[in-house]
Amino acid sequence: MNAYKYKIRIILQIKTLRQLKLAIFFLSGLVYSQYTDQINSNRPGYSVGAFSVGKDVVQFESGLNRKSLNHEGYNNSISKGTEISLSVRWGFLSERLELNYQGSYIKDRLTSKISTSDIEYKRKGFLENFLGIKYLIFDPFKKEEKANLYSWKANNSFKIKHLIPAVSITLGANFNLENESPYPFGDMFNILYNPVFFPLQESITEPFLTIGGTLATQSHFLGTWVFVTNFSYNKYLSDYPQKSYALTLTHAFHPLWSVFIENQGFFGDRYKDFILSTGGAFLFSDNIQIDAGLSFNTKSTPGLFYFNSGVSYRLDFHKSFISAEEIKAKETAKQEKDLKKTLKKSTKKEKKRSRKAKRKK
Repeated sequence: MNAYKYKIRIILQIKTLRQLKLAIFFLSGLVYSQYTDQINSNRPGYSVGAFSVGKDVVQFESGLNRKSLNHEGYNNSISKGTEISLSVRWGFLSERLELNYQGSYIKDRLTSKISTSDIEYKRKGFLENFLGIKYLIFDPFKKEEKANLYSWKANNSFKIKHLIPAVSITLGANFNLENESPYPFGDMFNILYNPVFFPLQESITEPFLTIGGTLATQSHFLGTWVFVTNFSYNKYLSDYPQKSYALTLTHAFHPLWSVFIENQGFFGDRYKDFILSTGGAFLFSDNIQIDAGLSFNTKSTPGLFYFNSGVSYRLDFHKSFISAEEIKAKETAKQEKDLKKTLKKSTKKEKKRSRKAKRKK
């Protein structure tokens, strides 16, 4: 009877240790959320998260985007092309700082239907060359959260304070590397301007240097949901500054799989639009993510449909830091292992006693 009680006590201790390990595992992601053991990419959406990649981490996020645009205002002229995008992110000096580059290059074919016979233009050029620096202003996960050793549900249930977002700001400049870009301010139909028949917008050129910035927030809740907002002001120092926003909701329904939905809004004298995007990502390894997504709008000046696929790759030079929680988790694992050995030994002894008792009878 005493041996039975001893076994029950050991089993209860193991269960308690497992609860502690689970609590430490889930809270460690909240307490140390700047650097993560697995890659954390901004793809496949178009918004940027509030956190940096982590100190001494270099990350590449590239994609291939098939674009199709149809402009009703130009007699349904069509632009179809392939865009290559690249983002390079480097965490330096501090966990809060990130230097980043965002660039995109497109090759397209514009079919003009303004005249009686179609005219085709083959073009190529840069849509974006942005160099900026991100700084994490506020991190709500910095303060350590105590684990409930007896309840997994208590550690992973919804809490209002989890909606308090991390906040960062990105400031930088966009460089126009072409004197006569075929896509000034990202306008795919600028070449078709006709002041006599279609007085929509005057043909313009983009200056060499414009300034831009983004305020980003990021909230985590229910363990598997992330909500990101971006509020941006771009093309400052030009005649056509532009305001925009992006709202992105991401859900990880599996340790390796996640999906997202996103809404973008653009407000400017050159371009106004609302774009919806959706897609998913697969974690191929701790340092590689594969993704795909599509985007579309509901207007016709122009109407657009994009399909993109890409990959993110991380070079991790981050110096390993063992937190108090991780040390405790290792100690807990060792204690659990020792308890299992003790339980196994006591079970063997109990079986021997039972066999001896049967022989005596």
